[in-house]
Amino acid sequence: MFSLFKKEKLEPVTCNANEFVAPADGRIIDITTVSDAVFAEKMLGESIAFEFSGNEVTVCAPCSGNLTTAFPTGHAFGITMANGVETLVHIGVNTVGAKGDGFKMLDKQQGDDVKAGDPIVKVNLKTLKNSYDMSTMLIVTEPNG
Repeated sequence: MFSLFKKEKLEPVTCNANEFVAPADGRIIDITTVSDAVFAEKMLGESIAFEFSGNEVTVCAPCSGNLTTAFPTGHAFGITMANGVETLVHIGVNTVGAKGDGFKMLDKQQGDDVKAGDPIVKVNLKTLKNSYDMSTMLIVTEPNG
């Protein structure tokens, strides 16, 4: 269920409208170990964190819905599911400071409908992990849609 990639080739993702998938192939890490208290203490909502390896990763939609927020810097994006549940994917800690360097938004734009597994942003981990904690958080910011 958590493997969306195989040698950078996307595999089809099957999931129901109210389910989540991992945003990329990686390992789940304890959210309380993330180096930012806002994430570690779940101040934004119920959360899970991932660690990705390699030089580059394509971060995908973890659920189906509307891409309601797409930061131009590429460091974060939000999806509102059909049931009203709101999510946020935040790639790295304090990566807004990179001002988009190391992030490349792909074909999806704010306002687009997305399906779980759709590629959203390509991340150059090799460049970014020298300066940032690249833990990636999936946060349910509004669970009661």
